[in-house]
Amino acid sequence: MARRVSRRRYLVGTGAALTTGLLAGCSGGSGGESEESSSEESSSDGSSSDGGSDEGSSDGDSGAESSGEESSSDGSSVEMLDDVPTEIDDYLSEGEARLYEGTIADYTGQDEVVVDVGAGDIGFAFAPPAIRVDAGTTVVWEWTGEGGAHNVVSEDAAATQFNSGDPIDEQGYTFEQTFESAGIQLYYCTPHKANGKIGGVEVVE
Repeated sequence: MARRVSRRRYLVGTGAALTTGLLAGCSGGSGGESEESSSEESSSDGSSSDGGSDEGSSDGDSGAESSGEESSSDGSSVEMLDDVPTEIDDYLSEGEARLYEGTIADYTGQDEVVVDVGAGDIGFAFAPPAIRVDAGTTVVWEWTGEGGAHNVVSEDAAATQFNSGDPIDEQGYTFEQTFESAGIQLYYCTPHKANGKIGGVEVVE
């Protein structure tokens, strides 16, 4: 059952290594427009001029089951796999999900997983946008305070229905959902769905 809680948690960076655009933007200081043009232009055409980690693999040429490891929002290492369920891949690809590179973060074996809300260089992404967890795992969406007010709402087609409520912009705010059984969970941020702020959770037994 979903429950809304407002608790402060120490953020190790905002978005960590999965959101390299945000980290790069922090060094620049100001200028939201320059950040968007330098890091997020790959969202619309699938290519990137900076050659960074946000270039993505939307062309599906990766071929390998595993694409290595990246750091999650809490600083721990997470394996990125290429075997994204078709339902999640189609949803994220067709919706031009920001930060989605055709891989899924494997968090199986963990009781609790944190997903950043308001990631990327302008805060219009979930990070990681696609995750795999075991049944019984609690997913905690944690607000970074970037990109304005956000919420987390399941699609009608999701195996479990959940809704964090009205959009909130408070850094450190969290929303939790425990997924008790296997299934595909698709979700979005109401204010920024059209901007590619969507995500997917694969729950496995």
